[in-house]
Amino acid sequence: MTFTKIACVADDSPKAQAALKEIRKHYDIVPITKRRMGAQVIVVLGGDGFMLQTLHTYMKMKLPFYGINCGTVGFLMNHYAQDGELLGRINHARAATLYPLHMYARCTTGKIKQALAFNEVSLFRQGRQASKIRVAIDHVVRLKELICDGVLVATPAGSTAYNFSAGGPIIPLGANLIALTPLVPFRPRRWRGALLSHSSSINFTIQEPKKRPVNAVADFTEIHDVTEVVIAEQRKSGVTLLFDPEHNLEERIIKEQFTY
Repeated sequence: MTFTKIACVADDSPKAQAALKEIRKHYDIVPITKRRMGAQVIVVLGGDGFMLQTLHTYMKMKLPFYGINCGTVGFLMNHYAQDGELLGRINHARAATLYPLHMYARCTTGKIKQALAFNEVSLFRQGRQASKIRVAIDHVVRLKELICDGVLVATPAGSTAYNFSAGGPIIPLGANLIALTPLVPFRPRRWRGALLSHSSSINFTIQEPKKRPVNAVADFTEIHDVTEVVIAEQRKSGVTLLFDPEHNLEERIIKEQFTY
């Protein structure tokens, strides 16, 4: 398919707004709509955080996303260039499919809340005392009691972010794996986490939730006072990101493992 109709969204930063103004000089921007005359691709101007917000907002449109970095790290973005060749770059880009994690959380009030995460789902202690969490994988209890500041589950795309900073592994795209990584574990002291099949269901049960309250965060959605969190990959909600051939996402994930 040859892309000819682009929509464009930008964050509020001066760099992103300047890039949007420059793109409008060269191209007619069309609306994001399901109608026939709508966009074929969504250009995202900003950083990784804004890209994640945009994915959550427009994922149901089933359109590909081409990011241009106007932020800091820009791991999910392409480099910014004032060359007037945006459509050419988009049409020569390589596609990468990201599948989100689905988070099902039960709160101390009994309410059930759900959210999706393209990077990671994280659990954090709220107070001064460490959290106590029981960990079950596919309905089999693997850790009766993980005493820690928290724990996270990361996708391959998210494995290079907070997961890697917390000592978790970087996962190549297409490996069909997800990372389970503890945050400052106290007991078991030497447990460093696990690599799991992408089809695994992970169940966290909070021990003593009143005394040791825990929050759950799926990308930027935060849920307070959880008692149970179930996480599983959701294949039906995949999104397509486009990357310049010389800077594709798979290559970036490999390169991250050799930086120091």
